[in-house]
Amino acid sequence: MPTDQPTVTFLSDYGLHDEFVGVCHAVIARIAPQARIIDLTHGIPSYDVRLGAITLQRALPYAPPGVHLAVVDPEVGGRRRPIALRVAEDDRMLVGPDNGLLWLAAQRFGGIVEAADLSRSAYRLEPVSATFHGRDIFAPIAARLATGLDLHDVGEPLDPDDVTIQAMPLAEVEADEVVAHAIAFDRFGNVMLDLEHEELTMGVGLKLGEPVEINGERGVYASTFADVDPGTLIVYEDANRAMAVAVNRASARERLGLAVDGPVRIRRP
Repeated sequence: MPTDQPTVTFLSDYGLHDEFVGVCHAVIARIAPQARIIDLTHGIPSYDVRLGAITLQRALPYAPPGVHLAVVDPEVGGRRRPIALRVAEDDRMLVGPDNGLLWLAAQRFGGIVEAADLSRSAYRLEPVSATFHGRDIFAPIAARLATGLDLHDVGEPLDPDDVTIQAMPLAEVEADEVVAHAIAFDRFGNVMLDLEHEELTMGVGLKLGEPVEINGERGVYASTFADVDPGTLIVYEDANRAMAVAVNRASARERLGLAVDGPVRIRRP
C-alpha cells in the first residue's frame, strides 16, 4: 500500500494521562516518518474489547484506506496472538490483538482475505515488554505495513477462519414488538441498539413522529433530539444509521436502568 502519505489510524483504551499514546506515535514516526497518524479515540473504557470493536467498525468507513491500529488488550502477555489482517475492500489492513477487537471492522469491509500471526515477527522491538505490546509489536508492525511491506513480510500465515470473532446479540421481532439489546452507551447516556431501521419500521410498523413504548415508558420515534421537549424519551436513527434510544438532555441509560446487553422492548402503545 505504498503512497506518498500513507495513513495509520489508531484506537486504544490507553487514555491520554500517561505516555502510552505518544510513545506509539513516536515508534511509528521513526519507522514511517511520512505516515499520517489519525487518532480515532483513546477513550475506550479500560479492557472493553467489545466497545472498542464497535467503535472501530463505526469509525473506519470515514477514514482513508490504510493501516488501522487498534489496542484494547486485557490479556496482553497471555496466550492471545498479535495479528494483522487484510480485508476484502479498499486494501485495508488491521493490526491488533486477536481477541475480537478487529472482527467487526473486518466484516464491515467484506471479511478477512489474509491474516498473519505476529508473535515471532522480525519487526518487533526487542526486548518485547510483557505488558506494552502496543509499543513493541503493534505500532512498529503497523508502521512497517505503512511503508509498503505486506502481511507475509511481517508475520507467519494464519488461517482467517482461526481469527477470534466478536459475538454480538441479535434483535428479534416478537408479535407486536421488537426486542433489541443495549450493545453500548456513549458519554451522554444514549443507548446504541443492535437494531436496523427496517427492523423497527417493518417489524413494528412505526412511522416518524409517532408515539412509541420503550421498556414500558412512553416516548417518540423522532429524527433528532430537537424534535421533542427536554426530558422526552426517543428512539432514533443515529449517525451510524443504526437505531438508538436517548432522552433529550438526559441519560436514557439511567432513565431505563440499562446494562450492556440489557433488553430494550420497543412497541407501539
